[in-house]
Amino acid sequence: MISVFLADDQGLVRGGFRALLESEPDIEVVGEAATGADAVSGIVATRPDVVLMDIRMPDRDGLWATRELTARADLAGTHIVIVTTFELDEYVADAIRAGASGFLVKDTEPVELIRAVRVAAAGEALLSPGVTRRLLARVAAGLKDAPPNGVLDVLTEREREVLVLVGHGLSNDEIAERLVLSPLTAKTHVSRIMSKLGARDRVHLVVVAYETGLVRPGWQ
Repeated sequence: MISVFLADDQGLVRGGFRALLESEPDIEVVGEAATGADAVSGIVATRPDVVLMDIRMPDRDGLWATRELTARADLAGTHIVIVTTFELDEYVADAIRAGASGFLVKDTEPVELIRAVRVAAAGEALLSPGVTRRLLARVAAGLKDAPPNGVLDVLTEREREVLVLVGHGLSNDEIAERLVLSPLTAKTHVSRIMSKLGARDRVHLVVVAYETGLVRPGWQ
C-alpha cells in the first residue's frame, strides 16, 4: 500500500483528494492537516510515502513544513509533492530548493493525481511536460546566471550529457532514446549522478543543472 498524507487548509480539497485516492486499491490516506505545524507533527507521526502539500496554510506554511521535513534523516523515504495553483505560486522555486519532489496544480485531472502519487512513491520526480516548463521557467528566473563550477567536476562527460537531459525534464526512457542507450543504463547514469552530487531526487538534479549553468532558461 502507498500511504499518503494530505496537507491543505481547504477541507473541500482534502476531502476530494481523499475520496479519489482511497478509491484505488493500493493507496491509503493516513492523515490530514490544515496548518503547516499540524502537517509536520502528523507526518512525523505517520511517516507516509507521499505528502500532498499546499503552500499557503496558516500557522506555518507549506514551505516551512517542507524544509522541516526534508531536514529529517528519518523521513528520507517520504516524498513531498507541492500542490499549487494554476497561476504558479511564487514560492514554488523555494519549495523545490527545500527538497520537494515535484508539483501538481489543484485542478489536475484525477488520473494524473493518482499517477503522480504512484510516481512520487517510487522515488521519481513529477516533471510532467506542460506544467513543468512553466514552473522551471519560474525556478530559473530566481537563480543567478552562474557559469558551470566545480560542483560538476565529479561527473564524467556522459553523465553531464545525461544531467542536461534530466534538466530538460526528460524521463529515463526518453534519455535512453536520445543517447541510444538501454533504459536500464540511463537509469544507472541518473542514479550515479544523484549519488555523486548528493541529490535527494530528480527534481534536485534539475535545480543543480540550472544553478550551475549547465541548462539555461528558455530551452525548448
